[in-house]
Amino acid sequence: MSEFLVTNNQTAKRFELTVDGETAELVYWLQPDSISFVHTGVPEKLRGHGIAQKLAVAGLEFARETKLTVVPLCPFVAEYIKRHPEYLDIVREDHRARISE
Repeated sequence: MSEFLVTNNQTAKRFELTVDGETAELVYWLQPDSISFVHTGVPEKLRGHGIAQKLAVAGLEFARETKLTVVPLCPFVAEYIKRHPEYLDIVREDHRARISE
């Protein structure tokens, strides 16, 4: 599954990865200076292949490239940042303490 790419569906406000007609998603809310990641959903059929991680990385890299701060409301994204502190610098300051606990 490494050949599949995550796309940013700006109309639906979600990062997506589709395999065999099944779509995994990372839903976000976009504000002028920040992006809130609110939900990661991976269909049962696609689980166990690192797809949620691919979505998280795509969203976090998008935030970094567009100079947005991140509000990690989604538990998966928050945990991903906790395990990959190289993204902590883009987390909005008022959410960093929760991540680094």
